[in-house]
Amino acid sequence: MCNRAGPTVHTQRAYDPQSSFTARWTRADAIQIKAHSDPNVGTGQNSLPSQLTMPAIPADFPSINPDVWVWDTWTLIDKRANQFSYNGWEVIFSLTADKNAGYTFDDRHIHARIGYFYRRAGIPAAQRPANGGWIYGGFLFPDGASAKVYAGTTYTNQAEWSGSSRLLNRNNNRISVFYTDLAFNRNASGGNITPPVATITQTLGRIHADFQHVWFTGFTEHTPLLTPDGTYYQTGQQNEFFSFRDPFTFEDPEHPGVNYMVFEGNTAGNRGVPTCDAADLGYRSDDPHAETLQQVIDAAAYYQKANIGLAIAENSSLSKWRFLPPILSANCVNDQTERPQIYIKDGKYYLFTISHRTTFAAGMDGPDGVYGFVGNGIRSDFQPMNYGSGLVLGNPTDLNNAAGTDFEPNPNQNPRAFQTYSHYVMPNGLVESFIDTIEGRRGGTLAPTVKIQIASASSEIDLSYGNNGLGGYGDIPANRADINIAGLIADLLGQRSSTPFLAQLSSLTNLDSTQTAQIASFLRQ
Repeated sequence: MCNRAGPTVHTQRAYDPQSSFTARWTRADAIQIKAHSDPNVGTGQNSLPSQLTMPAIPADFPSINPDVWVWDTWTLIDKRANQFSYNGWEVIFSLTADKNAGYTFDDRHIHARIGYFYRRAGIPAAQRPANGGWIYGGFLFPDGASAKVYAGTTYTNQAEWSGSSRLLNRNNNRISVFYTDLAFNRNASGGNITPPVATITQTLGRIHADFQHVWFTGFTEHTPLLTPDGTYYQTGQQNEFFSFRDPFTFEDPEHPGVNYMVFEGNTAGNRGVPTCDAADLGYRSDDPHAETLQQVIDAAAYYQKANIGLAIAENSSLSKWRFLPPILSANCVNDQTERPQIYIKDGKYYLFTISHRTTFAAGMDGPDGVYGFVGNGIRSDFQPMNYGSGLVLGNPTDLNNAAGTDFEPNPNQNPRAFQTYSHYVMPNGLVESFIDTIEGRRGGTLAPTVKIQIASASSEIDLSYGNNGLGGYGDIPANRADINIAGLIADLLGQRSSTPFLAQLSSLTNLDSTQTAQIASFLRQ
């Protein structure tokens, strides 16, 4: 600690969301991760603070499904990120790929399609099957629907990447899915013939359910919303390895009726051209341990230029959006700030994102996991959480040894350094993710849910949750219920079900006898 620079001073001050202020996750901030890591642990142990470390997951984990790999996963939410069940069913959306198609787990990304899973709501994790009890419903979109965005474009692979699924009206079944539509044009060895094309896209559909299953209709029309502009957000022409993905939409309670979107981006500019300045380094003027800008440039740290973007909706249908300046940048710090989300608690705005150890810039280090920042509004001088570092929840990692990769780990590294990824912070501090690699066993399935306790600019893992901090696999509970009686009746009649559904309806929705009698009377009319 005595040989480390101090973190940047951040005020948490809120700015007008449409202003030009961009908070910075600085090198002085990120260096605190290593500064609070134990340099004296045994080889391959965990050097991170225990309260910020995800508990070790057993290597004999169950699989959610025998036919598809599962990774990035999200829930059915409203404009405030509440998670909804629909007519008694919990629903999740995941990136999926065919386990039996002949490609490897690490080649899954260019084949990704959004699938969905469902299970009965309200059943405690201890009463569910070990794998969470999720039933695979298939692809969310009709075959070929998302490819229409790239009609007339030359590509070798088209894929659907992460986003968010929004219930447009409570007690209704209309859903807007925002996701990243990708087109790849690659040669036989996997190199880019032309840069990938990424488009944040919207599609509309409806959710349906009876007493046996959940299904969807619609999602036939896909509307392109945003592509990177080269001014705020780096394009494929500026850098073929650019990031532009993971839309998450919400309404800000401080700006009622106004909808915003956060997403992952990179700072605009050509790859390899230094753009860092003293503010990106963030050292205090009198800090004797501060790096110089020339030292950072000499280390080639300028290749890393992640940011978190912001856009504002220009119509009520959420089909037209306009870029705003980024709300956070990580120039010369990291190259990926994936799956960002805004999480509001006790009047504070938390900006959570995920990142890899291997995407940190030269001189920086941190585990695969969740990183968080706190401010007083959507656009704030965000303060990195926990010692000013940003680290919220990391895989067990020995930062004194190189990581290797998830598919070829360093034998001297903690065997769970890549155990989970793509974490998403849910209501009440629950965190879901997927299993990547544990003791050399590849995952592609839902990880145990964990819980973090958040207090101001600090957090810690809740070891009283589940079994020593590990909840059930895929324990992704709804905290709100969408009970759509008219929709249920229509779905039952549409399926021509012979189920005596009044009795099941009462059980499903916790209706009392008076309410059940009213529905029976309605049906007899």
